[in-house]
Amino acid sequence: VADAEKYKNEDETQKERVSAKNGLEGLAFNMKQTVEDEKLKDKISDEDKKTILTKCDEVISWLDKNQQAEKDEYEHQQMELEKVCNPIVTKLYQGAGGGMPGGMPGGFPGGMPGGFPGAAADG
Repeated sequence: VADAEKYKNEDETQKERVSAKNGLEGLAFNMKQTVEDEKLKDKISDEDKKTILTKCDEVISWLDKNQQAEKDEYEHQQMELEKVCNPIVTKLYQGAGGGMPGGMPGGFPGGMPGGFPGAAADG
């Protein structure tokens, strides 16, 4: 019985780690896809686009080298990616009159409900 409990805990830890990794990977690829979308080319500056693409490529490269990282490492990378992307995405939404047509491709996995803290601070 003790072994079963031990394996159950290990399985749960592994599941959480894989989930965190998949969330980070999905966010990086979705952000790249979003800023490369033809419909957004007039709404996002080249500088903002480059900032997001550079950070996404950095994260994808990190993922390739850290396939066995711990859950908290994946979560840290996701927080760093969101720090770069969230202000730019918020600016895009504001520039599009509060909503982009059709929303973001694939949604915004891992995004915080209601945006990130301070998103409506200029109100």
